Amino acid sequence: MDASPNSLSPVTVTASAAKRIGEIIRDDGKPDLKLRVTVNGGGCSGFQYDFALDDAQTDDDISIERDGITVLIDSMSLLYIGGSEIDYVDELIGSAFRINNPNATASCGCGTSFSI
Repeated sequence: MDASPNSLSPVTVTASAAKRIGEIIRDDGKPDLKLRVTVNGGGCSGFQYDFALDDAQTDDDISIERDGITVLIDSMSLLYIGGSEIDYVDELIGSAFRINNPNATASCGCGTSFSI
């Protein structure tokens, strides 16, 4: 995949997402954990987002800090989500992390998979 202009743009984290990440880390009891966001092949639209807690940063990770939390994204995943906004929404139908990805040409109804 060629790097689009958006793939080279920074990823941002909303205040709502930072707050929820901080709550999850505090509940886990390990203050040095970070949220790792990766893009994997699969899902109903071709690619899917994966969220996990991690305590190790690798050399190819970019690190995004906001309000005392850290989000890690590996360089390969950044090609697919550069320019995106990581948000946390709490709606009547449920709450979840959501990635507002300008690179996605389509996404599934649940918002966890996308195509480019």
